[in-house]
Amino acid sequence: MRRARIKGPVLPVLAVVAVAVTATAVAVGTASAGTTTSASDTALVATLDQILADSRLAGSTTGLQVRDAASGSIIYSHNAEQRVIPASNEKLMTSAAALEVLGAGYKFHTITKYSGTKSGKTVSGSIYLRGQGDPTMTYAQFDALALKVSQAGITKFTGSLVADDTWFDRTPLGLDWSWQDETYADNAPISALTIAADANYNAGAVAVQTKPGSAASKAGVVTLTPANSVVKIVNKTVTGAKGTATTVSATRGHGTNTITVTGSIPLAGATKINLVSVQDPTQVAAGVFRDALKRHGVTVSGSTTTGATPSTAKTITDHASIPLSQLLPYFLKLSNNGHAELLTKAMGRAKTPASAGSWSTGLPAATGALKAIGVDTSKITMGDGSGLTRRDWLTTAQVATLLKVAQSRSWFATWYAALPIAGDPSPLIGGTLASRMRGTPAAGNLHGKTGTLTGVNALSGYVTDRGGRKLVFSSISNAAQSNVSDILDTAAVAMASSGGPEAASLRESRLPEVQRHVVTRKGEDVECSWVPGAC
Repeated sequence: MRRARIKGPVLPVLAVVAVAVTATAVAVGTASAGTTTSASDTALVATLDQILADSRLAGSTTGLQVRDAASGSIIYSHNAEQRVIPASNEKLMTSAAALEVLGAGYKFHTITKYSGTKSGKTVSGSIYLRGQGDPTMTYAQFDALALKVSQAGITKFTGSLVADDTWFDRTPLGLDWSWQDETYADNAPISALTIAADANYNAGAVAVQTKPGSAASKAGVVTLTPANSVVKIVNKTVTGAKGTATTVSATRGHGTNTITVTGSIPLAGATKINLVSVQDPTQVAAGVFRDALKRHGVTVSGSTTTGATPSTAKTITDHASIPLSQLLPYFLKLSNNGHAELLTKAMGRAKTPASAGSWSTGLPAATGALKAIGVDTSKITMGDGSGLTRRDWLTTAQVATLLKVAQSRSWFATWYAALPIAGDPSPLIGGTLASRMRGTPAAGNLHGKTGTLTGVNALSGYVTDRGGRKLVFSSISNAAQSNVSDILDTAAVAMASSGGPEAASLRESRLPEVQRHVVTRKGEDVECSWVPGAC
């Protein structure tokens, strides 16, 4: 039996007390409430009870907590102390911890150094490319880095190009990450020296672009971004007749840097982009940098190897990334898993500078930071930073706690702005909520973080009701038999619709219908941002 826990001061009354869940309207009566509870919140409790009574949630564990953002008073609480798998709601924890441990102004550095001696334009020694986990290093950034080496007056290194990724450990994948997702950019290996596939900073990956050939039955035209000589392409695509379906897919063979592209693309059809992880980001980054050096007239006589930069090596260039405050929208709005893990390892390095950054040092650093600001970390387990693993556990009560206490932190405005905004079609504003809750009181209002895995749906964040009161809420569902993100959206729309003038004529009205927006990949539910163009 559901129990709603109500406390707090008298609050504005509810304007809407009926809810549409997909195509079905649910009539709402008046829930019992404490003596200090307003009619508005009594009706909101009843509305939320009705929403969570949806038969699609039968057998699931679904937690929901709603609080007044200013006072922290609990307005509604259902299974809020039950531990659940959060999927990408884990990124709320990781991002807040990173802002605490590293700071909003934190920058990653990519450094070039040389060993040996320099005489004229020749270095009798090796060049070292040292990464510190920068996910924003694109093809253009590596090209600019190589140009600066040339501008430093060096045209030749007699030794090797040494790729140094020792800032982090060399454990590339998290515990329990699904092997079947290995080929996708959202499951890319984590390395201190990495390269981004695109302007959204999908690190450790390449963009495979397929265009139609010159005529039907001809092979499609496949290109790579960033262009490099490390990743190999096997093109098995075919150009189909105009108007036929695009069925192109790209898969990297396990343990290899060989990507096989198959399927059909229609004549005169749009370019198909597949984001594919690489086997060894360090190797690809070094290959791209070596090619860039050559373009700028700098030769390296020896081979490309890996290793640590000697303490006696002399600095040539030191490239700083954009600050964490500017990276956050790419991280949170686009639910970027790689950013979460790179920041986790960066936190580990910051807290234990004598050791390589790792999950074993970064996750305790994150939980320590969360505990310090008021999150009860005895209720949570962090298995990674992104939420990919099903070893992450938390409660909706503790997510709501984080959302409440975050408001007092110096970094809050930056963090709040970096959360997806419901119904806004711009990728770097709406993010994973771009197509959700459109045409409802939550659109342009709700700032929240989504979470999606098969069997897991989550939505937590901030929403302002019709009376101008800001609410914090966390909703997570585990083990429903189908995607239930629309039920969580409907609950959020109910919150946004509450707080208006009480009127009997409104008691039979209905909330705007919430449209389902479910993205799947090979039969599995995923965040829409993990499939190009799907949000």
